[in-house]
Amino acid sequence: MIRAIVLLIILLASPAHAMHISEGILPFNWALLWFAVAAPFLAVGLRRLNELSRDDLSMKPLVGLMAAVVFIISCMPIPVPSAGTCSHPCGTGISAILVGPFVSVVIAAVALLIQALLLAHGGLSTLGADIVSMGVVGSFAGWFVFRGMRRLGGSLAVAGFAAGLAADWATYLATSGELAAGIRGSEPFIPLFLKIAVAFIPTQLPLGILEGAMTAGMVVLLSRKRPDLLVKMRVLRAEEVAA
Repeated sequence: MIRAIVLLIILLASPAHAMHISEGILPFNWALLWFAVAAPFLAVGLRRLNELSRDDLSMKPLVGLMAAVVFIISCMPIPVPSAGTCSHPCGTGISAILVGPFVSVVIAAVALLIQALLLAHGGLSTLGADIVSMGVVGSFAGWFVFRGMRRLGGSLAVAGFAAGLAADWATYLATSGELAAGIRGSEPFIPLFLKIAVAFIPTQLPLGILEGAMTAGMVVLLSRKRPDLLVKMRVLRAEEVAA
């Protein structure tokens, strides 16, 4: 009877698609390399978070809220079987805008770790690579684009949209590079990288636009409801709020 039930569960089970980079796809040396790359960013991010928390007791609750936002946003996977991973929004654009890119790396790492442990989304061996692509590359791409657009005179909405879009697409370019480097063997890197990147286009192109719209909406909403928070986080200048 027990064997029959187990067999029935196996036959009825739907295929599982691991989110982020799946467990076991990257060779050990490449998985270890990405952990080494992620480590200094995490160390600086934790130190930056402690500094901000000493100056402002509301910082840790804000970071916790942003971690929840990133966790929820990045839990919307669309499988891309040919790439060994999934497409999904990232959320690191908005977290980088509000708390800075280094703290955003810590936020992404927490969200990715919980997803790997509790939801089997992504792997523990590939956690370093996922942190680098989504946390480091995504956060810094979003932050630099947002700051650059604002300095060029772009509105909050335009800068927020560009930041969300950049964070999302940069994450998947980085993921394509990580996968191509890890699985290419003796094959040339560039053709495989382009093949993986192209595999993401049908899903990630609209998701990037969606994430840009979500990021713009969040920033504009905060500017209307809590402009003081954006001033505190140096997203807005005090004179902009007064105007």
